[in-house]
Amino acid sequence: MLNSDLYLEAGARIHQLRTIKGYTREQLAAKAELSTKFLYEIETGKKGFTADVLYRIAKVLDVKCDYILAGSSGEDPCNLYINKMLNKYSDFQKRNVLKILELINEIS
Repeated sequence: MLNSDLYLEAGARIHQLRTIKGYTREQLAAKAELSTKFLYEIETGKKGFTADVLYRIAKVLDVKCDYILAGSSGEDPCNLYINKMLNKYSDFQKRNVLKILELINEIS
């Protein structure tokens, strides 16, 4: 288990990622199969979490567990921003945006 400072830092990263992804606390809790109260306690560093809970949160937030735990994993903040923007679109629109990006990449 983590010590209280690490729980606080990990919780802050979870909160930041949740905000970037555009999820409410209720939405993330539901997707990770947690109670909203427990997620609040994790985000504020009041409660720790198991490896299983960490994995479920990381999977929903589309980051590696080590990013949540240590703030490292090679996660590019630009990728987080792009994901946030893409989450505003329907699946059809996302596919079109990706096609446009592929075309831009081909001419670069």
